[in-house]
Amino acid sequence: MNKLVANADEAVRDIPDGASIMIGGFGLCGIPENLIQALKRKNVKNLTTISNNVGVDGFGLGFLLANHQIKKHIGTYVGENKLLEEMVLKGEIELELNPQGTFSERIRAGGAGIPAFFTPTGYGTVIAEGKEVREFNGRPHIMERALQADFAFIKAWKGDKWGNLVYRKTARNFNPMMATAARVTIAEVEHLVEVGELEPDLVHTPSVYVKRIFQGENYEKRIEKRTVRKA
Repeated sequence: MNKLVANADEAVRDIPDGASIMIGGFGLCGIPENLIQALKRKNVKNLTTISNNVGVDGFGLGFLLANHQIKKHIGTYVGENKLLEEMVLKGEIELELNPQGTFSERIRAGGAGIPAFFTPTGYGTVIAEGKEVREFNGRPHIMERALQADFAFIKAWKGDKWGNLVYRKTARNFNPMMATAARVTIAEVEHLVEVGELEPDLVHTPSVYVKRIFQGENYEKRIEKRTVRKA
């Protein structure tokens, strides 16, 4: 039951070339900074990353992008990364874009053991190309397949040594659903506590989904675009 590992490098020790990895976060909010850096150091290649976005130039998943470790990315938003734009246009990376709600539901379905579902989102656009279409209540729907991965990198606010996790505010984003949809879920936490210290009714991700957990460190928690009122 004790799933504690020493650090991020130990946590990613067995990730091979060609692995698929779900990575929590929305923009730069709630991203597993330590795990991303450990994966960069490990220098595994030909990865398929599944995340809302691909970081920004010089931070987050942008580190792996610049290091040419990502072969394919599945996500929803690419607007803050000039390097990604260049790589896509040059054919150096495969990019699969999803409507954000569809992306979220594909991951949730993967965690729930649902192989596919139908949604009206994207019908009549390039999103629907090559996908099965059925009509429900007089409205066309396209079939979307669930998403699962070999590994999931999760960032939580608090966690205990069994792997029970609590997220804080917007940092919850995609982390809880990704934790359910991977073969091996690895969690880094800001505060590691003893078993029994977390209020059971407040646990967002139960320990059954988590295989490894460690205490993160040196979080930058960058803000993509700081917007303040004029004085």
